Amino acid sequence: MAEDATIADTQRELKEDFELLEDPRDRIEYIIDLGKRLAPLDERHKTEGNRVRGCQSQVWMVAELDEQAGRIHLAADSDAIIVKGLIALLLRLYDGRTAEEILANPPTVLEEIGLKNFLTPGRSNGLYSMINRIRQLAGIYAGVTPEARAAAG
Repeated sequence: MAEDATIADTQRELKEDFELLEDPRDRIEYIIDLGKRLAPLDERHKTEGNRVRGCQSQVWMVAELDEQAGRIHLAADSDAIIVKGLIALLLRLYDGRTAEEILANPPTVLEEIGLKNFLTPGRSNGLYSMINRIRQLAGIYAGVTPEARAAAG
């Protein structure tokens, strides 16, 4: 993400990327490639408390607040490569943002690029579970207290 790029800018970039891929198979391959390049989550974070509920696959997500910058750093992983690619898309949108930015900018680009059209219903539900988890974590950090930090993992 460019240092000054907004979530709206990043959503436009993602839309442009996917518009170049007309064939649904190419879009899936692109997502899989993103998943292959996703940095793995440290094993110590793969706990039940960090698991995202509602996903067919195992998905773990953690957030940490950079208090000086006021930005949330997200990390996530999955045992399924396509889900890792979906995680990579979400991290591109939301990693390094403020809680307020995350909460004010739903990922409308995911509908615009037609992800629902080529994901199974289970994967689609999992994607929205991950989005809800990101928004939940942002909500926790929007009112940062020591208790909120502990709840965020």
